[in-house]
Amino acid sequence: MIRNKSFQSELDRLQEAVQSCEAFPADWIVAGDGYSVNPSLELLELQGIGLADIALGKEREPEPGEEMVLVWKHPRSHAVYCRPALANDLLVLKLVHETIDLTQAAREGDVTVGALEAVLFQAVEDGLIIRAPSLLCRDQDTYPTTFSDEEYRSTPVFTLQWHVTQACDLHCKHCYDRSDRVSLPFDKALAVLDDMHRFCHQNNILGQITFTGGNPLMYPRFKDLYQAAADRGFMLAILGNPTSASIMDEIIAVQHPEFYQVSLEGLEAHNDAIRGEGHYQRIMAFLDILRQRQIYSMVMLTLTQANYEQVIPLAEQLRDKTDLFVFNRLTLFGEGAALKPIEPAVYEDFLKRYQEAAKDNPVMAFKDNLFNRMNHCAQNSLFGGCAGFGCGAAFNFVSLLPDGEVHACRKFPSLMGNIFKTSLQEIYQSEKAKQYRGGSAACADCTIKIACRGCMAVVAGHGLDPFVDLDPYCPGIVSSDKDN
Repeated sequence: MIRNKSFQSELDRLQEAVQSCEAFPADWIVAGDGYSVNPSLELLELQGIGLADIALGKEREPEPGEEMVLVWKHPRSHAVYCRPALANDLLVLKLVHETIDLTQAAREGDVTVGALEAVLFQAVEDGLIIRAPSLLCRDQDTYPTTFSDEEYRSTPVFTLQWHVTQACDLHCKHCYDRSDRVSLPFDKALAVLDDMHRFCHQNNILGQITFTGGNPLMYPRFKDLYQAAADRGFMLAILGNPTSASIMDEIIAVQHPEFYQVSLEGLEAHNDAIRGEGHYQRIMAFLDILRQRQIYSMVMLTLTQANYEQVIPLAEQLRDKTDLFVFNRLTLFGEGAALKPIEPAVYEDFLKRYQEAAKDNPVMAFKDNLFNRMNHCAQNSLFGGCAGFGCGAAFNFVSLLPDGEVHACRKFPSLMGNIFKTSLQEIYQSEKAKQYRGGSAACADCTIKIACRGCMAVVAGHGLDPFVDLDPYCPGIVSSDKDN
């Protein structure tokens, strides 16, 4: 109850809008094409400041003045919200309601498209705006629903793992590609960003650019390219080598990366034998730089027969140094073909020991899809696997090389087209891409293939057919009526 009765009629209006929103059928809040305004949303122009707080039960007295107030039901939680409209709220509602082109609006407002998309994405999170569902969905015939796996069926984010240069300041003994590919011209790089931007809008998804190489920081115009990607509203990440604090500060000034991933191959002596003398200590110092700047850090290890016993001890050394530590199995391509992969006979026992150690070490995470086979057989919950969707090759990510080649996965030759000749949308919809998304025929009857499928790169590296053969480390498919 408010003491100043002159505001009572306005409060009654607002409370009536809240009650109407509470009664609004949740199944009416559905997305159309692209972006649309939440149909439960009501915008009221009220005479009185602070009425939204009072309508929500807070003790305060309204103040004279005009205030725009939003009332809406969230499309996912179905909770009813009531608050004063912010400038960004009104901007987004105008953009969506009047279907204003973001590029035109950015030009007229002297801001970047990325800045406008940031407020648009926030409005989607708040539930003011509804975004049409992702069009990047797995085929129902290839991946029939056999358990509660809807979270693996469509992806809201698509990642372009962009190898912008082959140049590298290291020469690792397991490098899978030391080829001298043509350097990426900057004008073509900008065209790639625009193509990726179109692809994301065509498919109702968010886009992430993960810069890698070689060492992406050695690309001559890396900072300009990073800025151009940020201006287009992409999430950004880096897979690279350690660098200086000053360079990281320059990167952060453009846009805070989602993460920065570096690599270690075991304890110091073994790592430096693979990656070069002093590399281990440079990584450790660089992890401190990342932590000081609150950049999420990831450490990746390539698993071989020579280093698998060092994985858990290395994880202990990384316990307070990084945010996440994972491993990938060696793929037998490039110079890595000269190394010895971990023996299948010891691999399952290694996975069990890793899983047990991870219970007490929060940085140890799971990436290999075959962990999901163990989880299923133990009746434990599945996880996202290698790319968040089991094998995400040609589904929620592709790899782009400096010469425009687009591969389903960078860890093995999996060419699907050239982005300088064919659009990303056409490459993604090609029969070759669909073949990679379908995976191996050997996994066809496996209950958990949507969150597993082993590793096609490992299959190919062992001289097998990734579209036909089973991952050589997999003991066999699992079915709904028995554990294998």
